[in-house]
This record gives sequence, structure tokens and C-alpha cells, in this order.
Amino acid sequence: MATSDAHRLSLPVLLHVTTLLLSLLLTCSQALSPPRFTKVPVDQIGVSGGVVSFVCQATGDPKPKVNWNKKGKKVNSQRIETIEFDEGAGAVLRIQPLRAPRDENTYECVAENSEGEITVSAKLSIIRDDLLPPGFPNIDMGPQLKVVERTRTATMLCAASGNPDPEILWYKDFLPIDPNVSNGRIKQLRSGALQIENSEETDQGKYECVASNVEGVRYSSPANLYVRVRRVPPRFSIPPTNQEIMPGGSVNITCVAVGSPMPYVKWMLNSEDLTPEDEMPVGRNVLELSSVRESANYTCVAMSSLGMIEAVAQITVKSLPKPPGTPVVTETTATSVTITWDSGNPDPVTYYIIQYRAKSPDSKYETVDDITTTRYSIGGLYPNTEYEIRVSAVNTIGQGPPSEPVETRTGEQAPASPPRNVRAEILPQNSMVVQWEEPEEPNGQIKGYRVYYTMDDSQPMSLWHIHNVQDSILTTIQSLVPEETYAIKVLAFTSVGDGPFSEAVSVKVQQGVPGQPSKFQVGAVSDTSIELTWDPAYDKEGIVRYELRYAEGKFSTLIKKDFPPRRSYVVEGLRPNTEYRFSLAAISNKGIGAFTNEISERTLQANVPKNFTVKWVTKTTVVLAWKFSESRSPYKCTIEYNRQKMDVDARQLKMFITGLRPNTTYEFRVTCQESMDGGPRHRVVARTAPHILVKKPKLDIYAEPENILTMSFPPVSTKDVKNFYVVVVPLKTTTGTVKNLKNPDEMDIEELLREVILKRRSRRQLAQLDQRNPYITACFKQLPTSFTVGSDHYLSSCENKPLEPGQEYVFFLLAELNATVGKMFATSPHTDTVMTPEMVVDPLPVETGDGLIWVVGPVLAVVFIIGIVISILLLKNRKRKESEPRTKCLLNNADIMPHHPTDPVEMRRINFQTPGMMNHPPIPISELAEHTELLKANDNLKLSQEYESIDPGQQFTWEHSN
Repeated sequence: MATSDAHRLSLPVLLHVTTLLLSLLLTCSQALSPPRFTKVPVDQIGVSGGVVSFVCQATGDPKPKVNWNKKGKKVNSQRIETIEFDEGAGAVLRIQPLRAPRDENTYECVAENSEGEITVSAKLSIIRDDLLPPGFPNIDMGPQLKVVERTRTATMLCAASGNPDPEILWYKDFLPIDPNVSNGRIKQLRSGALQIENSEETDQGKYECVASNVEGVRYSSPANLYVRVRRVPPRFSIPPTNQEIMPGGSVNITCVAVGSPMPYVKWMLNSEDLTPEDEMPVGRNVLELSSVRESANYTCVAMSSLGMIEAVAQITVKSLPKPPGTPVVTETTATSVTITWDSGNPDPVTYYIIQYRAKSPDSKYETVDDITTTRYSIGGLYPNTEYEIRVSAVNTIGQGPPSEPVETRTGEQAPASPPRNVRAEILPQNSMVVQWEEPEEPNGQIKGYRVYYTMDDSQPMSLWHIHNVQDSILTTIQSLVPEETYAIKVLAFTSVGDGPFSEAVSVKVQQGVPGQPSKFQVGAVSDTSIELTWDPAYDKEGIVRYELRYAEGKFSTLIKKDFPPRRSYVVEGLRPNTEYRFSLAAISNKGIGAFTNEISERTLQANVPKNFTVKWVTKTTVVLAWKFSESRSPYKCTIEYNRQKMDVDARQLKMFITGLRPNTTYEFRVTCQESMDGGPRHRVVARTAPHILVKKPKLDIYAEPENILTMSFPPVSTKDVKNFYVVVVPLKTTTGTVKNLKNPDEMDIEELLREVILKRRSRRQLAQLDQRNPYITACFKQLPTSFTVGSDHYLSSCENKPLEPGQEYVFFLLAELNATVGKMFATSPHTDTVMTPEMVVDPLPVETGDGLIWVVGPVLAVVFIIGIVISILLLKNRKRKESEPRTKCLLNNADIMPHHPTDPVEMRRINFQTPGMMNHPPIPISELAEHTELLKANDNLKLSQEYESIDPGQQFTWEHSN
């Protein structure tokens, strides 16, 4: 315990001793020193009335103080000035003007500090101007007043003469200039001039040129140098510009400002500094923005000591427009509503789209687009109907979200349709009850009904009896005349007016007679028959049969037909293209009831277009189709739609109607020759496809070999898509001319789909297809992100044919959509045009499958026949040799000469073997024919390879070789 306490007490003592030792060491290392002269004055000879300067400087520790004395006393005179420098460790004694002999003396420079004092002296001699020696220095050209802009170079000129040549020194503000301490910025030229580069404001002052030699010293007249700073407030030489970018995009904004002094440049967003203060660049600042999601204003600020300026760059993020303000209804009629709305978008809007629908559970929005104002009247509405209306804006990006809907009700009108299902029944006591249903189009609140009845329906309506009814859909009429037949019509009225009359119904005032059949109408019609349908007549006694009366035209004899009770009847044996009138009555045991009103119908022509349907639709095209038997003569039909009319020959069986708007419902009314005089028309309704495939596929023509390429597809909503197809459109015809490029929406898509090449087709079938026509090369249920044309693709169910060399192509994407009527397709825009390179065509590969039999079979047959012929020739030759004498003269050995080739080509082939000869050895004569055929391939290319051992300069071609 004692040991530890002693240890703790000794620690402060050791620290104190250590501190003292360090202090002693530091004191010893910083030893004091007495003064020592670094510059000593020299004796000088001046001219009376001139100037001399003695320079003295010392060093020591502490820093010494330098003073000038004359005869042991401090210099004190108005003409003698002491100018200190180096914090008093240096002093210049300047005497001006010199007075002889008063100033001739010895001057002492005294340097002193706490460690000592030292003295040095210099003598001054003065010569009168008229007694100057011949070699005394003279200033031939002294410095002149000069003004220079800061950072520019200033040159102070000086020229002196004397014998010997004088040395030139420079003084500024009475102090000597030492060029060596300026890091080369201040130089004294050989001519004696003083050059100051990159001038600063501290260079401004009074300059003197001093010439000295052994004869004396001469000072020039002083000259002032003024260094001026050009003061230019900051201004933008390249102001920032407004930019538009896509959401999530990047942009660089450049801002350049100039001035004198050059300004600092920074960026701000609202009040936030985007450039740190210690990193502000001078003159130019580039703001780099990435992943920008919102529009904003960025401010470029340029500042200097002369002021601050700002410039604003507006960065607009291209996005879907905002919803417009809620529409305001300004005017309402029975069939139209006028609305206004606020744009709600600071950025430009291309146009507006209005969507409206009747407020019912199953109603769908109708669309009006291409509206360029903020006020619009919607027409064609139903009276007394509540509508919901909303507006959305469209810009270059697309359609924005809709506004809040506004609800309004159109005004009332007189009913547009008559009461429905009017019926009359006879009651006892010569009375009848009449019943009906409300009109389909009341166009407002029904205030009541008017029942008109008469025994003579040929009279004008003003002479009929009127029975008014309110708040009821039936009424009883009494005091009728027995055994008479009454015609009855009913109308409905609103606060605006009366609606149309219903069709007349008839009733006979006789107990037990059936009522009039209701809903008497025409069913199926052919060229020789017409079907009639109806609802049974009311009868308590029971209907035993019906009587049908009909006639051809208005003035022909009526024909009667009786048949048992039923709900329909087909009248046969009629003439084609003829109008007939029909009327029907029910018969009971009590008698015949009232006949229905006459209805008319025309039979069809024996050969007329029929079954008008929608074949398929695209965004801008509707294809109508119909059935029509073959006919040599033209048959005219007229198609009316959207206030347009076009004629078509029915023999074409289909019609392309183009230039329509996407996602819009159209009604087509077709009138053919048999109905030109007012007969029935064909009505077809179709809706064009929505705008689904907006962007075109992108092509990568460098990533694959020469006859295939890769395309990538933009994201597509597949909600209503059944199938995707990739369509290839060759542009060159067989003659090499370029075809006119059709809009994909206007192509014959049915023809395209008919030629879809399934993978199971053989190569022979593929070869028979014309690759100069557009064709489908890929089929998908789900669209991949990319697809390679010309190579197999495991996701596609169609044959992917290689592209034809030297052909120009464009491509587009075809989508088959779900549709309730006909077929619906959406197409993308065409891709950019791409051309496949020309290729050297190799010999055709041997076909497989069925095609191989047709190639190999004839070849084998020919080979077999040739073999038989050769065998016969060999057999005859052998018999001929056997019949010749067997004794033959043997050739003399001298006649058998050795083969000495003289042909230069052959000699070179023997003596100089080349690498090419190793690849082309000699061949048997029996194979020559086949070998020469091979050499002909590829434009005689292999022939030149065969003779590559020939001397350079000799050219052999197939035409000149045997």
C-alpha cells in the first residue's frame, strides 16, 4: 500500500522535471544573435541638384533597428529623408536635391538590437553640373507615365549612357527593386527597361531609373505607373435554357457568366443552395440532374464584387396532363348539354376528350375527342335523361385522368314514341276497355293519354272521338254502336306536347267475337316467301281458325287463306322483288273478329346481297362482308356512314372502309338496288379497335448474322389480347421495284392469317410460298420482350422463315383482340426499313421428305440406264478383239520414247510444287466431266483456285480454257 502511494506522488514531480528540461532545450536551440549587415551602403558621387540614395539592411535576433547618422547624430533635414523597409531592419537614406558642399560628408548606418550595435559608413561626394567629367552617367530616356490594366504586362523604359557604360537600377516609391524576389514576374531587360508581367494593384507607384558607374550616379525623373482594374458587372454569356424531359430522365443545364472580376456561379432550387459555397466555380457551372420526376425552376446565380444576377431555367417533366376542372353545365335542351371547364394544366394541352353516358347500370361512355376549346355542346342526347359527363386532357405523352364528373338532366320533349301494346276488349252493354303500356321514349313525365276512336278510320283524326285519361293506362268507353267495328288509336302527352299515335287497333262490338291479333309483323323474308308472326287474339269463346288476307300491291285482288290457330304463318309462292299487303283476323264460333292493320313487305330479289356483317376491324378500318351469288353484271350498293356515302359493287363481297377514328362506334346503312325505292335497308354497327400498340418494335441489325435480325417489343397491356403476330413486309417485287407501303390498318388481314405458316409444314411447302408478299413469321399467346426473325423460336407456333438476301423489309406487330362482333385487330406502326445483304448462293441442299423422292428417283434411273449402255459397249468391244489375229507386231524398244513434257505449265507443276497443288491433286480422266461441273459453280470461282500454281500475270478463265 505504501509503495503504491509513493508511486502516485512521484508522477507529478517527474512531469514537472520533464517540462523544465524541454524548456531549457528549446531556449538553447533559439540562441540570440547580434546584428549583421546584409546590405551595406557604398560611396557615391552625385551631381549638384540631383539625388542619391544609400541603402542599408541588417539581420539579427532579435531583429535589429537600422538608423542613419551624420557625424554621430541622427539625420534631420527637409531634404534628407529616411525610408524604412523590412519592419525597420532596412532603411534608405535619400538626399534630394544635393547641395555642395553642404551635403558632402560621411554618413553612418547604425544597426542595433539587445545583443549589440554595429556601424558602417559611406561617403557622399558632389560635383557641380558644369564640372562633370566626360564619362558621368546621363539618362537618355527616362520612364514615362503609364496606365495598365490589371493582369496585363507593363514595361517602364529607361536608356542611359556614360563611360564606362553605366549600370541601371530601379526604385519604386524610393525603395530599390529586387527582381529576384518576384518569382520571375518582374524582370529587368538588357536594354535597362523594367518589365512587370501579370500586373497587380500593388505594382502601382512612382518609378525611378538610376544609372551609375565609377564617375557617379544619375537619377531619372520619376514616372507614375497606374494599375487599373477593369470593372465590369457580371452578365450571362450562356444563360440556362428551359428543358423538357421524360419522367425519370436526366438533363445537364449549363450556365456561363462573365465580368471583371470574373463572377462566381452557383445553382439554387427555390431558396436552397445546390452548390456548396466553398466549391463555387468561377464563370461556368453545369447542373447535372438525374431521375427527375417533377417539374421545377432552377436558378443560376452569378455574383462578384460589382453585383449579383439571376437566370431561371424551367425543367418540365413531360407527363400525362392533370385532370381538368369539374365541368360546369351552362345550357341544357332536350337533346343537348353545353359545358365549360377549366384546363387545370399549366403546360400546353393538345386537345380534350369528353366522355358522357346516361346514368344507368349498363350504360357505357360515349366519347367525343379532338376538342381544342374549353367549351363544348354535346348533341344527340335523349330528352329527360340524366347524364354523367367528364373531361380529360391529352398531350404529346397521352391521355390524362378524367375530371370529376358532373351530372345533369336534359329537358323534356313531347313523347317520341306511341304507347305500346294497345289492346281493346268488348264488355257487356256495348262498352269496351282499352289498355296500353307507357311509350318507350316518353321524353319526360307523361301527363296523360288521349284515346281516339271511330267507326270510319278514313276520316281525319280531328273528327274522331277523344277520350282523355290521366294517371292510368286503361280506360272504359261506353255507348258504342252494336255490330260495328271501331278503330282505336292512343297517344301520350307531356307538358311540352303530344306524342305520335299508336297503330290503330280494331274491335267489333259483338259479344263472343275474338279480339284483334296483336304484334302482327313480318319475320323471315326470301325471294318467294314471307313469314308472318303475331300474338293470339283475346277471346273468351276460343279461336277456331285465322283468316289471312293479302294482295300484291295496292290494287290487286285480295287472296284469302284460312288455317288453324297458331302464332306464325309462311306465305309461299310469291314473286321475287314484289311488295305485298297483309291483314289478319281471328275467328270463333260467334263470328270473325276485327282485322289487323295492313302491313307491307317486299320479297327479295332472286339474286341480291344479303347477310351484311362486320368481317373485322382495326383502329382506322372496318371491313364489311356479305353474301352474293356469282353475277356477270355489276350490282350497286350504297354504304352510308358518318354523313358520308360510297358506292360499291356487290360482286366484291367485302368493302374496306378506312380513315376512321380509333375506339369509336360507327353505324353503316347499306342500300342495294332492290331497296333503292325506299324498301328496307341493311344496318350494321361496328366499333373500331382501341389504340393499344402505340410504339413500333425496335430492330437490332448488328447483333445477329446476315440473314436474321432481332427485334424488341415495347410493353403492351395483354388484358384483351388473344394472339400476337409478327408480320414481315418485303418491299421489293420480283422485278426489283419498291412497292408502295400500305398502312398496317388497311392491309388484308384475313389474307395474312390465311397464309400463317405452321411449323409442321414441309420445306417443299415453304418453298412454294411467295416471299415477296407480306407474311406472318411468328405467333404468340404471350408477347416476349424480344424475337429473332429468321431463326427458330420456342415460344412461337409459326414457321420463322429466314429473310431473303438483298431484300428490303419493314415489320409490324399485329394483335388479335377479344370482340363481340366479327374480329378485332390492333396494329403497331411500321419499323424502320432494313435491307439484308446480298449473299453468295450455295448449291441448293438436297430436299428431304417427299421432295427427296422426286430428285433421287430420276437420278437413279438415269444412272441405271447409263450402266446398261456401258456394259453393252464393253461386251461388243471384247467380241471384236477376240475375232482379230492374235499375232501382233511388237513395237521396237526404240519406238517407246520416254515422256519429256514440253508444256511450260506442266513443267512448272512438276518442278515447283505449290500449296495449291496439294489441295488440287490430279484426277482420273473418268472423273473429269463431274469435276469440271463442280468448277463451274459460284461463277467459276473454284476454276481460278484450280490454276493458282500458274505464274503471276497469266490469267486463265473458263471461256478460254479446255
